[in-house]
Amino acid sequence: MGKSGTLGCLLVLSLLFSSCSNGRVSGEYLDIMAKPTEERYAPTEIRDYKGVRLDASIGPRDNSISGIPRMDPKTYRLAITGLVENPLQLTYDEVLAFPAEERLITLYCVEGWQATILWKGVKLRDLLQEASPTAAGKVAIFRCLDGYTTSLPLTEIEAKDMLLAYTSNGIPLPEPLGYPFIVVAQDKLGYKWARWVETIEISDNPDYEGTWEKSGYDNEANVP
Repeated sequence: MGKSGTLGCLLVLSLLFSSCSNGRVSGEYLDIMAKPTEERYAPTEIRDYKGVRLDASIGPRDNSISGIPRMDPKTYRLAITGLVENPLQLTYDEVLAFPAEERLITLYCVEGWQATILWKGVKLRDLLQEASPTAAGKVAIFRCLDGYTTSLPLTEIEAKDMLLAYTSNGIPLPEPLGYPFIVVAQDKLGYKWARWVETIEISDNPDYEGTWEKSGYDNEANVP
């Protein structure tokens, strides 16, 4: 567990066993967050996959840090920068041209709810290999359109073959979920699932702290 792991666990527990009226999360609130509702599904969204009930792609509330960004696919560029031999500026369509993979993965939030969604996207390692990180590169820092940042070790991205997803439950990634791209950081708590990604910066700083990590959240963010 990282240097703030104890604090991270305490945050999870406090959110799970508290009530909104005194600044904490109630059981009723968790029920609302956890249960998919019919009105939140898009008309063409897949709701069942191989016997598994899928949660709606769009959650019950906006938890972006500065409002849901709007992205124009004609002008958008995904930058891969930092400690790389071949810096990239990829258009939306160029990212989609990489080989795609589909996976059923559950997102777990520190607020106590979870969402099981069928994701489709490109392998982050394929994108990073195109940019050729240098030997000094240890961490991928994700910078997002709403100003959010977080990071993941390159070793974990490689070991878990993480995806950068652009569809959810068979539909284009909805704007509230992170259009154009969300990091599907399986086995990591939700604040590591960077949404609205616009820059992937390769860094040699294993202790880099993103938006919520700077507030005391565990930088490892492993699902308990």
